[in-house]
Amino acid sequence: MTTATAIKQDVTACILCSRNCGLSVEIEDNRFKKIKGDDQHPFSQGYICQKAARLQYYQQHADRLTSPLKRQADGSFEEISWEQAIQEIAEQLVQIRNSHGGTAFASVGGGGQGNHLGAAYGRQLLYAMKSFYSYNSLAQEKTGDFWVNGRLFGSQACHTTEDVEHADYVLFIGTNPFQAHGIPNARDTLKHIKKDPNRTMVVFDPRVTETAKQADIHVQLKPGTDAYLMSAMIAIMLQEGLYDQQFIQQHTHGFNQIKQAFLAVPIEEYIQKADVSVELIYQIVRDFAKAQRACVRIDLGIQHTLNTTLNGYLEKLLYLLTGNFGKQGANNLHTMFIPILSNTDERNPKYRRTVHHKMFPISGFFPPNILPDEILKAGEKRVRAVFVDSCNPLLTYPDTAAYEQAFQSLELLVVVDVAMTETARMAHYVLPAHSQFEKWEFTGFNLEFPKNGFHLRHPLFKAQGNSLPEAEIYTRLLEAMQVIPPQFPILSKIAEKDSANTAYLAYFGALGVSFAKNKKLIPYAASIVYRTLGKTLPNDAASTALLLPLCMQYTAQHYKAVKQAGYKGNRFNLGVKLFQTILQQRSGVVLSQHDYADVWELIAYKDKKIRLAIPEMFIELAQLKQGSMTLTTDYPFILLAGERRSYNANQIYRDPTWRKVDAEGRLRMNPEDAQTLGVETGQMLHCISEHGKIQVTVELDEGMRKGVVSLPHGYGLRYRGGEPIGPQLNRLTSAQHCDPLSKTPYHKYVPVRLERLTA
Repeated sequence: MTTATAIKQDVTACILCSRNCGLSVEIEDNRFKKIKGDDQHPFSQGYICQKAARLQYYQQHADRLTSPLKRQADGSFEEISWEQAIQEIAEQLVQIRNSHGGTAFASVGGGGQGNHLGAAYGRQLLYAMKSFYSYNSLAQEKTGDFWVNGRLFGSQACHTTEDVEHADYVLFIGTNPFQAHGIPNARDTLKHIKKDPNRTMVVFDPRVTETAKQADIHVQLKPGTDAYLMSAMIAIMLQEGLYDQQFIQQHTHGFNQIKQAFLAVPIEEYIQKADVSVELIYQIVRDFAKAQRACVRIDLGIQHTLNTTLNGYLEKLLYLLTGNFGKQGANNLHTMFIPILSNTDERNPKYRRTVHHKMFPISGFFPPNILPDEILKAGEKRVRAVFVDSCNPLLTYPDTAAYEQAFQSLELLVVVDVAMTETARMAHYVLPAHSQFEKWEFTGFNLEFPKNGFHLRHPLFKAQGNSLPEAEIYTRLLEAMQVIPPQFPILSKIAEKDSANTAYLAYFGALGVSFAKNKKLIPYAASIVYRTLGKTLPNDAASTALLLPLCMQYTAQHYKAVKQAGYKGNRFNLGVKLFQTILQQRSGVVLSQHDYADVWELIAYKDKKIRLAIPEMFIELAQLKQGSMTLTTDYPFILLAGERRSYNANQIYRDPTWRKVDAEGRLRMNPEDAQTLGVETGQMLHCISEHGKIQVTVELDEGMRKGVVSLPHGYGLRYRGGEPIGPQLNRLTSAQHCDPLSKTPYHKYVPVRLERLTA
């Protein structure tokens, strides 16, 4: 006779996109039984999409790792102890560092969508290896945008957001929030705009997306022409005086240079390049400029296509020139609680470049496009050891073939993950981490303004097998490498006796003394606080101890805004009060409540003014005149690679049965194109780029422009070691097909041809 297990109610958050919506869950037998939106979450307030309801497929599946693994000479893996794994890896890392220096090591990934607590510990390994090579997905997607922010606002750590929910007029450019989200409670927000006759939604996209179907106006431009269209829109603003002169005079520098550069734009010629109505574009610009509250929301559609960095500049000029900044319903800067971004302006010689490509870091990150070359072509200074954390670069980064060759050549490849990924199968060591629901965790994507928030997720499940949280994995490695001692007896004793009542004054005083005596310990503060203060925290929350100094820093910087969010305390103890609340509130917290005028304090320039003129972007703008959009007969289609759909989610879900539809990840194409090729829905084609070839299944879609096809991301995984399921997109992409400045790949502009399969 079996005894029924009690059902436990709890709350957590989704890990599938940057929104990290709050979830209310039922748990039975260490499994998700039911998942719905958490009404108590201060931001998502019960909102949920269909993908989050399938999280049991992430938590439990056949590819979960349960023990450290070491690859044998024949390619098989053998289970080993944590002690053996840590010691052997540490010895090899030290040997590589001492023999070849810091350029021999790179970290890849670290964080995923909602796995950012572990990344704080993993980053310490770069310091231990004397390296500065941090490669991740942000640098594959967003660094062109970050670079522009640095020039406009004075720091690459400045980051903008958009107040879509309060805007009267919204431009969605290269984004499909119905599927990609990225804005608060996306589908509800879109519905509210659609139903309000006083609000206007304009979508710029080469295909009729779910968002485009709800829009007042859909501009179905040709792929890759975004820069032409946006520069023409800016030229119309300048030509017709549709800019906010008072805003420009009060808050910016460089407007005269903007006028000089953009008045040379041939407006009608550029609009015609996009193959859209000239009259319609003029009307959109006039209405956008005259709206009381307007904003621009963009995403990978313009960040993964031709003129990536220039696109980021142009979309910002659209709202800056019209004065739609620093107010409700407009675009704004926001605070950053977790310091994900840093300012690594390449004009400062202290920021070192890579050996082969001479590439500089942007916001502290290097682009994945260049890593295979830095492994294979950098000679004696090449990368020889790589740590991959919460990432599957063999499938998700451009040029799979180049990554396979590069990773096979490494002296040491270590993968830290919850699953046996394609990259893990190439590793020398595979280290199993707790899942995101088996440990304390958070996301650093806190991007709201004027109200910003944070959600510390509590563990829901007992960890599977012999896995460890990243905080423990990396701290053990640092200890084995002898960059930190295994114990800090004085700090530990003080931590045991100190308390929140004194704002941990004694502990942080002692920590400061320790750092003053040995400055080499400073880069490893996270692990030191974890080993000492962390042990005193309730419910095994040691890894969260690093949040305490971040809370102190945040309240010092934004004291008034934190107080306005309802926290009681003074400048001495407010940070501790915030930390305690974060630990206690399982549904997340509001960190701060700003005034819109506070936006200007977030600008990094001393005079708090925006620098509109960016010389490098003026050069790229002028080069548009020489650009050609003509396709060759060898590759007559443009592939939009990496489309977000109802049932794809990066590489987080490995079990293919999580999908209710689109199991094959079909190639969407216009019916007329299909008729020309003589194919119908369900039939197979070869999709061939200059770089590679994959087999795809066709789906007819009247919403596709003629000559344009699309494939989704998140497919091509070898579940349980089987054959790839769905398209491995990066067999088609080339590392050289990228933005010249940021090295961001042109995933949304891949020339291809389609061929029927031969018998």
